[in-house]
Amino acid sequence: MQPTPRVDAQAVVSPSTTTPLFDEAREPFTIVIFGATGDLTARKLLPALFNLMVEGALPDRFSIVGFARRPWSDEDFRKDAQQAVSQFSRLAPIDPANWERFAARLSYQQGTFEDPAGYAALRDRLARLDQTDGTGHNRIYYLSVSPEESPAIVQQLGACGLAKEDPGRAWTRVILEKPFGHDLASARALNQLVNSVFSEDQIYRIDHYLGKETVQNILALRLANGIFEPVWNRRYIDYVQITVAETLGVEHRGGYYEKAGALRDIVQNHMLQLLSLVAMEPPITFDAAAVHNEKVKVLQGTMLDHDGPLERSVIRAQYGPGQVDDKSAPGYRQEEGVAPNSTTETYAALRLHIDTWRWSGVPFFLRTGKRLAKQVTEIAIQFKSPPLMLFHQAGEHRVEPNMLILRIQPDEGIGLHFSAKLPGGRMRISPVVMDFNYRTAFAVASPEAYERLLFDCMTGDTTLFARRDEVEVSWALLQPILDAWAQA
Repeated sequence: MQPTPRVDAQAVVSPSTTTPLFDEAREPFTIVIFGATGDLTARKLLPALFNLMVEGALPDRFSIVGFARRPWSDEDFRKDAQQAVSQFSRLAPIDPANWERFAARLSYQQGTFEDPAGYAALRDRLARLDQTDGTGHNRIYYLSVSPEESPAIVQQLGACGLAKEDPGRAWTRVILEKPFGHDLASARALNQLVNSVFSEDQIYRIDHYLGKETVQNILALRLANGIFEPVWNRRYIDYVQITVAETLGVEHRGGYYEKAGALRDIVQNHMLQLLSLVAMEPPITFDAAAVHNEKVKVLQGTMLDHDGPLERSVIRAQYGPGQVDDKSAPGYRQEEGVAPNSTTETYAALRLHIDTWRWSGVPFFLRTGKRLAKQVTEIAIQFKSPPLMLFHQAGEHRVEPNMLILRIQPDEGIGLHFSAKLPGGRMRISPVVMDFNYRTAFAVASPEAYERLLFDCMTGDTTLFARRDEVEVSWALLQPILDAWAQA
């Protein structure tokens, strides 16, 4: 079989693409990172904050305070941060002058997440930073911790008065990492707890997928191009596939994965967020409330195929032992921290329907798994096949349907599959691909997802974060699956 020809779609680089990646976050602030000695802080948060500073996105007055159990000094935290930024920043190798400017903003507060004394010391430190660094009493609390530790931190912040805002003068915001609960009941309980301390407009439930350029581009592709939105419905689209495939196993996260599984770890958050962006109605405006309202409507209308048993709509599986790069690889049940009789899924596939006028009758296939053949996250939108009567006379009995593929990782871009005539005297049809690649098309580098999301929190934009009802509706959709699997 001949490979499908590809045609690169090059961007026309206008002056707008050479402007800075971000406007400046003009209000001063202090961000407190709980779990400051953890992997997420090292790999994502500190490099993202450093990059934002270098890009000119941070105000002149800002502070970063690490909070964790280790008995570190400020200098210990700075040394660890320098190693992390040097290794993981997209701007590496880092300029020494930029590092010194960043390091001067770093400090560390030792404390346990349950001990009120640590929060009292933190409160005093923040008050001093307001005086010395001019951070204006504006606060961001980033909970870079395991889900079990978040409630204690939220309660302690409330108890010591650190959650309060001074309306009109200063703001306070809290960023929560997924997962937001492990089922519908726990998600509701967590939301109730967090909302008892913080108001909803203070809460930023982060899903890093929403910070990726291709994810943000879904609405731009649909709504800024007159050729797509008219056909973005059941009359022209045959089905939609959303895939999150990984080549790695659970590695050293077997203990965590036993509690989560693919449905909780990927489907409930990442994949349903992608589905809602593909299927939502155009919002009235691009403000946070309008976008969230449309996403919630889609999730409320999404359902499993109820025409048959659950097994017809949902599949779960585990990877077994095998070969990876000519080396033996353990199966899931042989991984460290995994029970030998575990039924936790490392692969899940769902067939969903959206009961709306736009999508009635169009199946949405979601699939995710570990130890698969290829690492890829993409959305494939397959259009209905065209009539073939005209081409039958020329001997063509099959023409590939058009497909639009949105690649989210690892190679962000968009591919449009369509048919064209092969050179020659006969009418022979062949599939071709028009390919757009973010990395090569624009004259600027894409920011990391955490850069965009941290910047949005600094500026008070919740559009790319999950709202309370989004979280609960997505859990409600999956709860029947969780219940059935628990009883199996």
